[in-house]
Amino acid sequence: MSARILAIDTTAEACSVALCVDGEPLTELTNEPRQHAERILPMVERLLATAGVSLSQLDALAFGRGPGAFTGLRIAAGVVQGLALGADLPAIPVSSLAMLAHRGWREQRWPQCHAAFDARMGEVYWGSYVISGQGQVQKWGRECVAVPDQVTAQAGVSAGPGWWGVGSGWCYRDALEPLTGPLRGCNPALTTHALDLLWLAQTAYAAGETVTAEQVAPVYLRNEVAAKPKPVSRGGEECNE
Repeated sequence: MSARILAIDTTAEACSVALCVDGEPLTELTNEPRQHAERILPMVERLLATAGVSLSQLDALAFGRGPGAFTGLRIAAGVVQGLALGADLPAIPVSSLAMLAHRGWREQRWPQCHAAFDARMGEVYWGSYVISGQGQVQKWGRECVAVPDQVTAQAGVSAGPGWWGVGSGWCYRDALEPLTGPLRGCNPALTTHALDLLWLAQTAYAAGETVTAEQVAPVYLRNEVAAKPKPVSRGGEECNE
């Protein structure tokens, strides 16, 4: 890695930051739900101090743009937008589902991942990815939010061999696996991490895929949150309760 990029992720319950300076990644993570807004800026300040660089010496800021927890996505987007405006830096939005799939490859070397977050209200956020190397993730089909038994239709994918499942959405495994085909492995506990955001942001930066501070915005996928569909049962137990 060559670009100096600060990555900020508050997609899930844990929040994390990562920074690349002179090819060396530095990271910090805290698992304190509902404390993202209070924790994230001090984490950024500590990481910059450890690296011995100022915000103005960076090349870009990256953030997990979603989908994910609404409050967390707004925090990351707001923090990055403010920092980018103040330091006149470009921003790099990265799919949180792609980040999750990349972590499946980084930690367990799973090259094809169905990434899924529990979206509550009986639905999952879904994306399928082929990972060919560090920072190299290709989307297969579409990202979507859907009830588990409609995921593959909404995502435009079909069942195929050689896939792994990652993320909290796989608490609905009984409903999802008949659609995806048998998994080769599954890790519902896996979540996003800023280090994977950093690798993917490096690839995006090299390809010129940046936005201005004014263009920074979260991607929710779900436009309507008032109606609550009936949750899908998991052996008589609701996954999102």
